[in-house]
Amino acid sequence: MKKLLSVLLVCVMLVGVCSAGAFAAGGELEPVTLRIWFHGSTVTPDASAKVMEEVNKYLADKINVTLEPIWGTWGDFDQATTTALAGGDDVDIYFTCNWSANEYNKYARDGYWVKLDDMLDEYAPELKETIPQGIWDCAITNGYDGMGIYGVPALKDTATQNCWDVNGTLLAELGYDVDAVCEAGLDYYSDEFEEMLQAAKDAKGADFYPLLIEPVVLERMVTHSSIITGDLNNANMLSYYYDAEHPSNDTGATIVSKYESEEFAKFAARTYEFSQKGFISPSCQSTATSNDYRTATQASAEYLFGTQSYAFGCELDYSKARGIDVRMVPETAAYMDCTSGQGAMMAVSVTSKNPERALMFLNLLNTDPVLMTMMNYGLEGFTYTTNDDGTITFIDEARATYSPWTNGMGNIRILPPTDAQGADFWERFSAYYDAAETLPYGGFIFDASEVETEGAALANVFAEYAFNLMSGAVDPDEALPEFQAKLKEAGIDELVAAAQSQMEAYLAG
Repeated sequence: MKKLLSVLLVCVMLVGVCSAGAFAAGGELEPVTLRIWFHGSTVTPDASAKVMEEVNKYLADKINVTLEPIWGTWGDFDQATTTALAGGDDVDIYFTCNWSANEYNKYARDGYWVKLDDMLDEYAPELKETIPQGIWDCAITNGYDGMGIYGVPALKDTATQNCWDVNGTLLAELGYDVDAVCEAGLDYYSDEFEEMLQAAKDAKGADFYPLLIEPVVLERMVTHSSIITGDLNNANMLSYYYDAEHPSNDTGATIVSKYESEEFAKFAARTYEFSQKGFISPSCQSTATSNDYRTATQASAEYLFGTQSYAFGCELDYSKARGIDVRMVPETAAYMDCTSGQGAMMAVSVTSKNPERALMFLNLLNTDPVLMTMMNYGLEGFTYTTNDDGTITFIDEARATYSPWTNGMGNIRILPPTDAQGADFWERFSAYYDAAETLPYGGFIFDASEVETEGAALANVFAEYAFNLMSGAVDPDEALPEFQAKLKEAGIDELVAAAQSQMEAYLAG
């Protein structure tokens, strides 16, 4: 099926070359409609229609495209997109990344994405020039048609930094010096960390849960474990540990089974202890409720400490949205690897009837500030106003109806800064991310296809135990040995051996 699609795609692309050539000679492109599936959106149908009316007027003049967006949400994206892809839906462009269910590397390998290398010069020269080569390098993967680029990476927060999200307003109410606490940093295993959680619990009552966690982020924050790009999608079984203060330090290229490590055992024990003391809500301990609960609790500011994968300047937006003093306290230094480089991407589907025009749209979206601003922020006078210094101020009521996920859209560095960010925000933003250190083995991408049988079995074991252990829902003295025994039975040693062998080949190459 996928091979047939690839053959058909070649024919479509040849037609597209002729069409683009005619346009370059002064003719007009034929009108086409493109469907694009976004992630993480809060967009109402009425607001979408209002914004898209203006977007499509603009696109008609530029590349003669009518855009039909599908505003996927945090709750529905994974199931809906994997179902659509399996059925060969007529969507031209999909959001993808290395953590979504339509995982970039796997879906490239299985033949769902168009290989773009030979198309970029023809249809997206400005895009190719705009995105730094280091970010393009992160997009290179071993796909169905060989090594290459199968998706356009977003020029966004191109580094990872794990931070504690601190409710500074509540911390001050509890009698703490917020500046001193944040400057000293937070240690998950310290008595002081526990004392602050207990103080918040005592002050706010039994129904208050001071530690607001995203369990998988909490584990990575506390243990300083990396993600191995290409691991079993959401079932991250593998890791190596890095120097949290200086991530570029070479601590060795040994890949480990994360859930059999001493670091994980220590983390699971501490998290269970916090759960037993009432610091973690049961709603954080269920995959069915954790995301919605975390979002709602952040919005209501009913927490003391939370987990956050940091985006530069996010504390300004969070403070305004939540009505509190939000502080971000680093747990790790910022670092760059394929995980962050593949954190948000757009891929052209092999079922697209207009792959060349899809790439032309992505070229325009990522290089044209007018289009990116409309797509991401809406319309002036509807969702925002422009200030004399070039910053914008959101119109809160309308913005609440049109709020795509900013980082999921593309090159956010061409957006206008908000009034909260300040006129020089994007200069500071770029300086921050450009200074991030690179993990020594951050370019390694694991191809798990050679251990697919073990991978399927391990994913089932992961689903049974991992989230519960990471969220403190179960006693690790009982559950962790069971988990580890089932990992052995399912083939964890074979998975680790395959990954280590590929790592050695990567280093040798």
